[in-house]
Amino acid sequence: MPPDLQSRPRLAAGCRLAETPASRTNGKDDRQHTLLMPERALRLNGPSLQIVQRCDGKHTVRQIISDLQMIYSKAEPHKVEQDILGYLALLQKERALDFEL
Repeated sequence: MPPDLQSRPRLAAGCRLAETPASRTNGKDDRQHTLLMPERALRLNGPSLQIVQRCDGKHTVRQIISDLQMIYSKAEPHKVEQDILGYLALLQKERALDFEL
């Protein structure tokens, strides 16, 4: 079941977003971000990182979708929404997110 659009996702207890020190390659800042969960970790970049950074208990699912639709304005808005809802549902299934109404 997809998350309610008015719910506010937040990282579940025992989960946190970690940033490793930047390595500079060709003058480019290459920080690595990892979602740390009990007994596992998930490296994040691009849209997955942007989604998880907004899972702070303040943004609603609708706001997250709206933000990313603006960032990825060349993509079909419906496709962006479906991808975000799918990713949030996956993180909830992995017990990395809780949703508050």
